[in-house]
Amino acid sequence: MRSIPGGTFVALILSVLANALGSYAGKILVFPVDGSHWVNMNLLIEGLHARNHNITVVRSASSWYVKEKSPHYTSITIPLPEVINIEDEDFFVSFLSKILEIQRGGASILTFISFYWEMLTGLSEIHRQASQLVVEMFKNQQLMQSLQDTQFDLVLMDPGLPGGVLVAHQLQLPVVFNVRWITSGEGHFVVAPSPVSYVPTSGCAVPDKMTFTQRVKNMFHYFLNICIDTFVVSPHYNRLCIQYFGPDTKFYHLLQSIDIWLMRVDFVFEFPRPTMPNIVYIGGFQCKPAKALPSDLEEFVQSSGDHGVVIMSLGTLIKGLPADITSEIAAAFAQIPQKVIWRHIGEQPQNLGNNTLLVQWMPQNDLLGHPKIKAFVAHGGTNGIYEAIYHGVPVLGMPLLFDQFDNLLRLEVRGAAKVLDVTKLTSQSFLQALQNILQDPSYQRNMERLSSLHRDKPLPPLDSAFFWIEFVMRHKGAAHLRTESIKLPWYTYHSLDVISFLIVTMLAILATAAAMFHLLCCRLCRMRKLKQE
Repeated sequence: MRSIPGGTFVALILSVLANALGSYAGKILVFPVDGSHWVNMNLLIEGLHARNHNITVVRSASSWYVKEKSPHYTSITIPLPEVINIEDEDFFVSFLSKILEIQRGGASILTFISFYWEMLTGLSEIHRQASQLVVEMFKNQQLMQSLQDTQFDLVLMDPGLPGGVLVAHQLQLPVVFNVRWITSGEGHFVVAPSPVSYVPTSGCAVPDKMTFTQRVKNMFHYFLNICIDTFVVSPHYNRLCIQYFGPDTKFYHLLQSIDIWLMRVDFVFEFPRPTMPNIVYIGGFQCKPAKALPSDLEEFVQSSGDHGVVIMSLGTLIKGLPADITSEIAAAFAQIPQKVIWRHIGEQPQNLGNNTLLVQWMPQNDLLGHPKIKAFVAHGGTNGIYEAIYHGVPVLGMPLLFDQFDNLLRLEVRGAAKVLDVTKLTSQSFLQALQNILQDPSYQRNMERLSSLHRDKPLPPLDSAFFWIEFVMRHKGAAHLRTESIKLPWYTYHSLDVISFLIVTMLAILATAAAMFHLLCCRLCRMRKLKQE
C-alpha cells in the first residue's frame, strides 16, 4: 500500500473537516442591495446554497436584478408604495449625465450648489423609500410571525440600504455584513478607528501619504460625510428605531453592534489602516480562473497576433457617456495596432476603427484571464478592479461616480493604472494614456506583483466568507469580537473627560505651588523688613 505524503494527508483531513462544518443546514435571511451589489451577494448565496443552507431573500417588488424565482433561494417580495430610485435601471445613467453636463459646462457656483442640494435631497429620498420596506414588513404581522417561527440562524445583508438591521434587531438574530459601503461612507469608519491624518475619507481621492493641503481636504470630507449621515440619511432609520424600539435604541449603535463585517477589500488594494477583530477581508472573492471564450470571441482575440487585445467596459453606467466622448474614444482605439473589444450599448460611435469589436455583453473575467489581453479600460468599479488585479492586467481608468475615483487612485499610486478625467478627454489624451499603459512595461510588472500578493493567501476569500458566516451560525453570534466602545459617549471614547481631569489637576497643582511660592516670598519679605528695622 502506498503511503500518503504528510502535506497531502493534512490537506485531506482539513478538507474533510471543512465539509463536515459546512454540512450543517442553516437558515439564512438575506437583505441585498440591487444593481452591481447583487452580483457579490448572489455569489455568496449560490455558495451557501451549495453548502446545504436554506436561503430566504427579501426583495422589493420593483427589484430589477434580484429575481423573485431562483434555484438557490426562496424570496419574500415586499410591495412598496413607490419604487426605490436605485432600483430604477436608468437612475444612475440619468445621474451621471447631469454630473458630466455640469462638469463639462464649467457650471457656476450657484448651479453647482443647486445640483449638490438636489443630490442630497435625492439621497435622502432613496433612504426614505428604502426605510419603507421595514415599515411594510413590521406592519405585516403575519409575515413577522412567520419569520419568527422559521427560527433563522443568521441575517446576511448589504448595509448600503441598511433597513434589514432593524428587522434583525426585532427578530433578535446575529448579523453578518457583506460590506464595503455604508450610510456614512466606507464601512471601516463605523466600526474601526480611522485617523484622518493618514486614512483617506470616502470621496476625497487622496493617498495615505498626504500633504498638509490634502489632510485639510480629507478632514473636510470626513466632517461632510458625518453631516450627510447625521442630517440626511440616519434620521429615516432613527425615526423607525424610536417608533418600534423606543428612544434608547440608536440606529448607529445597531450598525456598530454587527457580529462580523465581511469587508470586500484586502490590503493589496486598500491602504494600511487600523482594523478590528470582527472585520474579515474578502476582497476579490468573486474572482476565479478564466474559462474558455466562445469560439467567435476566441477567433477575434487570436486574430490580434502579437499585438494583443484591449478590452473596455463601463459596467452598468455604459449608457451614460455622451456621444462626443465615445467618438473620441473610438478615434483613439482606431490608431492602435491592438484589437479592441468594447462593451457598448446604444448608437455606434463615430470614428469606429476596423480593429474594434462592439459587444453588448462580454465574459469580462474570462477575457481578463486570457494571455492576449494587454490592458483594461474601466470605470473603476470594485468588481472589475479586483478581476484586473487577480489576472494581472493593467488598467486605464475613467472614473465616473462614487468610489470609482478612490479605487483607481489606489491602483495608480501602486503604479498599476493610469487615470483620465472623462470631462477633459480627447482622442489624443486617451491615445497617449493608453499607449503609456501598453508600451511601459512597469504597469504590467506592478499589476503582476499585486496579483501575486493578492493570490498568496492561506485561505481563498470566498472560503473565508463561508467559514465566518457559519462560525456566527454555530456560535449564535460573535459578541466576543465586538468592541465595547459602541457603549461609550463620544467624549469618553476620545478620553476628553480624562484629559480635562488631568488638565484641571495639573492646573490645581500649579496654582497651589504658585500660591505657596507667593506666601513664602511674602514671608521672606516680611522677615527682611523686620531685620532691617
